Amino acid sequence: MSQIDIRQVTSGDHAAWLPLWQAYLRFYKTELPEAVTHSTWQRMLDPNEPTHAALAWADNKAVGMVHFIYHRSNWAIENACYLQDLLVVPETRGTGVGRQLIEFVYATAKADGCNKVHWLTHETNATAIQLYERLAERPGFIQFRKAI
Repeated sequence: MSQIDIRQVTSGDHAAWLPLWQAYLRFYKTELPEAVTHSTWQRMLDPNEPTHAALAWADNKAVGMVHFIYHRSNWAIENACYLQDLLVVPETRGTGVGRQLIEFVYATAKADGCNKVHWLTHETNATAIQLYERLAERPGFIQFRKAI
């Protein structure tokens, strides 16, 4: 595979980002209203929002994406960083792109003054879990949620 270039999204990246976002939603067997996708994209472009996104590029094609959000914590003065969404296209999986996207988030969050990066994945996402266990600790917390 050619060199991977990872960079924050710009307004001109929408056509490259959207198919990755849609693939991510399909992976998790979910659908969102178009208004949510539009709002998400706009937040990623707004420098006043805590939401960020980056794309991994190979041969002028987007082959991966990551979304991350800075937020306050009652356990530290610094912000934390929630890595919310990560996707690598199937033909590029296993080549280090996922690791590079996570390391991009680590470096960006550190440069922006965050004290940690955290994320969730589904318990059935065994391939991703193998990577995540090499890059971060697994603290053992169980998620609970209720839509309201």
